Amino acid sequence: MIKDGMFRLLAFFLIFLFMGCKSNSNEFLESNSQDPVTITLWHSYYGAQKIAFDKMVKEFNETEGYVKGIFVEAIACVNMNELNSNIMDFIKKEKAENKLPNLFSAYSDTAYYMDQLGLLANIDDYIKEKEIHEYVDAYIEEGRSLSGSKLKIFPIAKATEIMMVNKTVWDLFAADTGSRIEDLATWEGIAKTSKAYYGWSGGKSFFGRDAMANYMLVGSKQLGQEIFEVKNGQVKVQINDDIMRRLWDCFYIPYVKGYYKAVGRFRSDDIKTGDIIAFVGSTSSMVYFPDQVAINDQESYSIESMVLPLPNFEGTVPYAVQQGAGMVVVKSDFIKEYASVEFLKWFTEAERNTQFSIQSAYLPVKKQANDYKFIQKQLQLYEDENMTISHLA
Repeated sequence: MIKDGMFRLLAFFLIFLFMGCKSNSNEFLESNSQDPVTITLWHSYYGAQKIAFDKMVKEFNETEGYVKGIFVEAIACVNMNELNSNIMDFIKKEKAENKLPNLFSAYSDTAYYMDQLGLLANIDDYIKEKEIHEYVDAYIEEGRSLSGSKLKIFPIAKATEIMMVNKTVWDLFAADTGSRIEDLATWEGIAKTSKAYYGWSGGKSFFGRDAMANYMLVGSKQLGQEIFEVKNGQVKVQINDDIMRRLWDCFYIPYVKGYYKAVGRFRSDDIKTGDIIAFVGSTSSMVYFPDQVAINDQESYSIESMVLPLPNFEGTVPYAVQQGAGMVVVKSDFIKEYASVEFLKWFTEAERNTQFSIQSAYLPVKKQANDYKFIQKQLQLYEDENMTISHLA
């Protein structure tokens, strides 16, 4: 408690001493490397994403963090629901000893609630304007949406949706029926193809989809009208009967007829069991696409995968969802808030963030990192590094 009090007193003087001179704050942290400040971070990455994230945190603690006197302690929750529940439990207890983490993954709804309680730091206080301009504008705008102009949600990785196909079975089906990959570019084409597959396979389903809400929201946008229109802070719900009918015809009717299916928790699970051979899901689910299909407990066969864009409706402008939690910084003291943002800036440096994205199937958040040639270069570096490791093993 005495040490915490001293840190707060130091923070009070530092705010005035180093106001407008962030390089001096940097020097202070570097001089504090022998007694580092510990930053707690909660996230919901699991599997391949958790491995990639933990690797980055370890690298930070051993390099940049070591030099600047910052140690990040990352704690993984089972999922976002558990993370949010834990956060709410801390808030409700209202006990000083039940401290919130310094950083945690959050969607806009949780972040908004936290911000209304005055619990979120203004990230703008710790990052220069020219640094902000390096990030994709839409991601920054989303982070400012809670309080007008203040940056409260920091983008670290984003996702969109794609279609993934069991290419091994598709090739057999296409060879026998003449079905074309081009038919999978539209929802009408998928419904037609699924019907053909149902007949060819003897009654098996072809397609499944994660996140049904995205089908409704993005599908309505593709068809010319957003379901939720936001103007001047007010939300207007717009339901168009003709659009709803088209959404129904292209999904619910094929589903009822058995052409589409949902069995496991995620559609990648249904690919693995052979219940379907194609699905639409988040890019982050790509790492869970199986390389084998289980026939039963004893038998399985290897498959190849095929990645395609999110389907659109015939004759309409293509749209796809942009999604993914950001990081929020919890109000504490100057030192911990500053240290938290230092980690976020380090993590989202273009090369490093792209390497994380390659390993986790997310999208990098800086403009430079969203250039095709830049990504290709980073992908080659990643492949070369892993090839070297495999030779040394």
